[in-house]
Amino acid sequence: MSVECVIQNAAKTVGEGPHWDDVTNTLLYVDIYVNAIHRYDPDSGKDERIVLDGTVGFVVPAKKGGLIAGVGRCLVHVDWDSKKVTKLHEVDHGLQTRFNDGKCDPQGRVWAGTMGPPKPDIPSMKKIGSLYCLDLDGSLRTVIQEVGISNGLAWSEDGKTMYYIDSTPRQMYRFDFDGSTGKIGNKTVFIDNSGKSMPEFGLPDGMTLDTEGNAWVANFFSRKVVKYSTKTGEPMQSVEFPASRITSCCFGGKGLNELYVTTSAYEAPEEEMKEFPLSGSLFRVKGLGVKGFPANVYEGSVTVQ
Repeated sequence: MSVECVIQNAAKTVGEGPHWDDVTNTLLYVDIYVNAIHRYDPDSGKDERIVLDGTVGFVVPAKKGGLIAGVGRCLVHVDWDSKKVTKLHEVDHGLQTRFNDGKCDPQGRVWAGTMGPPKPDIPSMKKIGSLYCLDLDGSLRTVIQEVGISNGLAWSEDGKTMYYIDSTPRQMYRFDFDGSTGKIGNKTVFIDNSGKSMPEFGLPDGMTLDTEGNAWVANFFSRKVVKYSTKTGEPMQSVEFPASRITSCCFGGKGLNELYVTTSAYEAPEEEMKEFPLSGSLFRVKGLGVKGFPANVYEGSVTVQ
């Protein structure tokens, strides 16, 4: 196993939301507070970006063209070439929230959640976020409310289980998932790091699954991506990085056997940046001996509200 820094200090604030586009063999990711979507081509080493008018929490391709992104409190459609941004939905009216992580389910719906300000601190922040689902007809529905920091999402290979992370209580949940309707039920706590050592376990953040069905979870403040068994919820393996604020991960590369990992430099104290000057960098892990699934994309229509 090897850990490689692919782009040093790729994100000036919070690098997040890595998505491997297997059509173009490029990696999409965002830099939240620079309002930027990045597209990295490993073959050429080129890292392009476009800057939008608000914080960007996530980005996923749309099958019919362009990208779906969470910008501020809005879901938008972005045309990369023309830079045209089309507002689809606005949520959380009157609340000081923004979109955070988001992904597509196996049927091609977009699931994306919001979060409020982490003040006075993460354990004490108000749970004013929600998890939303953008259906294939372009309509939007609220699925979960009273969320602290809406984060990682993943679906089992058989499509019957959805995994979801709320970073505030430091928990991952498991739901029964009905792919035909997009409904979830029977919520259980699958991984619970509440009360555990922050330097060792951190805050669960973004995640992905490998083809063996195990969960790879980025642990903010712990320097680690941890592999968990989805049968027992127990940690199986960990990968350490020269950065403490690990935000998310996805499998990529032409064989989907490389783990791309995003990190954050946002609000890192000077002493921390001295110790971990690669905070905010994009990393790639090779030689893990596992691979991931092709990432789902939005299969629905783009309806302007």
